Amino acid sequence: MKEICIVEFPSNLGLKEPQPGKEPGVKKLPDWLWKHNLHKIILPKNIIRLDPPKYSNSRDPENQLLNSNSLVDYAREQAYLINNLLSQNKFPFILGGDCSILLGAAMALKQKGNYGLFYLDGHTDFMDISLSETGGVGGMAASIVTGNGTEKLTNILNLRPYINEENLWCVGNREYDDAYENEIRNSSATYISLASLRKQGILKSVQSFLSEVKNKDLDGFWLHIDLDVLNDTVMPCVDSRTPDGLSYEEFNELTSLLFQSNQLTGLEITILDPDLDVSGQYTKEFVQQFTTTFKTHINLEV
Repeated sequence: MKEICIVEFPSNLGLKEPQPGKEPGVKKLPDWLWKHNLHKIILPKNIIRLDPPKYSNSRDPENQLLNSNSLVDYAREQAYLINNLLSQNKFPFILGGDCSILLGAAMALKQKGNYGLFYLDGHTDFMDISLSETGGVGGMAASIVTGNGTEKLTNILNLRPYINEENLWCVGNREYDDAYENEIRNSSATYISLASLRKQGILKSVQSFLSEVKNKDLDGFWLHIDLDVLNDTVMPCVDSRTPDGLSYEEFNELTSLLFQSNQLTGLEITILDPDLDVSGQYTKEFVQQFTTTFKTHINLEV
């Protein structure tokens, strides 16, 4: 039986400042979830925290990205930590942070074998720097870990690609813009927008993914959860709000199917910004919904 280890990566390195001189508040997410009892309910075997380098809002002149050198240093430390947990047959339950925390996990997975990535997000995060208005790596994380973009971030420790592009499933996007969607449409990844997910059904979509993991004989898969995949009315405290999104009923159905798979290697939760949920009402509801589904359905037998 795998032991759950909560890993805290309180990083905002992949986001721009919400206003001049103010850092993105998502770095407070692990402490915020602790305050709202997520750790107490999950009851991990242990809790590890890895603080990131100092945040800067200035772009790297070489590649126009925010915090690119810091992201490389942080990803190497993250990968080392996660690699050790996987070697001990533990289940990393990661609390971000913005979506750029995926880099370290993806590197560790590459060091271990050939893994799939189920990228559950209200955006594709599959974007070239030329399309980015902010330079934030959080909006390019899925693209970078599959080997697209600047060498500095895509080929850390000569591991490019960390996840093979054809093993990426990008699910839940609702930013319906051709220039944005064409990036993922023209890749070899599987793209299921929110509209497509509802059309073909959650059960069928997840079963297709799990069948592919099995048929390709992958070593497992990683689950990325950006909380902006949830409906904007139940999760408005995110950095890039978009109308619509999954209801909790849909979200719980989808995640429960993934939790039941013994191929699930680890997961990460990103983007809820405590600064945007001062009363904690949205966080309380999320913790209640997520922990109930997780504890009911998780299958950690090897």
